[in-house]
Amino acid sequence: MNSSKSPGLAGFGVLKNTTCHTEKKISVFFSIIFMTVGILSNSLAIVILMKAYQRFRQKSKASFLLLASGLVVTDLFGHLINGAIAVFVYASDKDWIRFNQSNILCSVFGICMVFFGLCPLFLGSVMAVERCIGVTKPIFHSTKMTSSHVKMMLTMVCLFAVLIALLPILRFRAYQIQASRTWCFYKTEHVEDWEDRFYLLLFSCLGFLALAISFLCNAVTGITLLRVKFKSQQRQGRSHHFEMIIQLLAIMCVSCICWSPFLVTMARIGINEGRSKDTCETILFALRMATWNQILDPWVYILLRKAVLRNLYKITSGCCGMHVINLHMWELSSIKNSLKVAAISESPGSSKQINLQPLSSMGQ
Repeated sequence: MNSSKSPGLAGFGVLKNTTCHTEKKISVFFSIIFMTVGILSNSLAIVILMKAYQRFRQKSKASFLLLASGLVVTDLFGHLINGAIAVFVYASDKDWIRFNQSNILCSVFGICMVFFGLCPLFLGSVMAVERCIGVTKPIFHSTKMTSSHVKMMLTMVCLFAVLIALLPILRFRAYQIQASRTWCFYKTEHVEDWEDRFYLLLFSCLGFLALAISFLCNAVTGITLLRVKFKSQQRQGRSHHFEMIIQLLAIMCVSCICWSPFLVTMARIGINEGRSKDTCETILFALRMATWNQILDPWVYILLRKAVLRNLYKITSGCCGMHVINLHMWELSSIKNSLKVAAISESPGSSKQINLQPLSSMGQ
């Protein structure tokens, strides 16, 4: 059935000849478990980030915490909205014809799937860019990257993700009920029209672009931190940078592992015009892998904190029989020292002329 001509009944043709079957009780159980774990995890991460934001009101870390909070809040609402719709669909025995005559629920579901899929990827790349600027251009970051600018970036990212999600609706292309009858997305079966292919490829390309930007910026940030550390022999005042880059690397790895199967599958369907060998079960597995990203993201901030890493280091050193070395690189230092060290290291010839020992004594 052509969705552009009959948007009110879009996707119902797939309900008659579906080859993808899911066990209702098992599917409902896992949907409820995933939604509950995701909500609890993201709520705990929000509490931790808010406490950290109240404690460290330094510009360098405050902007990162605001972006991280936006990412976790997005994941939380993704679990609430998408999870609630999925549970309702399972509880209604996936009878879309009965409760979706006007296709409103499927459209809302599809918009939410696209928005809550792309927005965390965009925010992860923005966080990587922000940290790269904070490390490579600390003076510019401290003067230009204010809280109002960060909030503006959050708003722009969300609006851009909303625009991408609303494109099919604006073009009078309804979202389609997928073969498993459990979720709605772009058209993935019998894709012949160029516009349907465009949406699939646009989603995949934007996702891969966000991951590529995150990888590039995190690589530059890590190399810069190591270079400054070895060049100045100054470990004090950089602990919060290392803590944030570890969290960013973890987020990037989680996003790549969880989202790559789904992005590759959608790109393959778009390129092959729906004649790919990806079965309904394969697509459903890739979707569940992507769902795990919203569950694992908050645990990056819960587990990869300074206090947790310090205790983990002590336990590991004790088990290996090693003497616990001085952990002053993990001690809190002021942003002033961090900026001074970065500025000194970036200025030509300054490392030979300026003694860094006073800065070390100030950090202590």
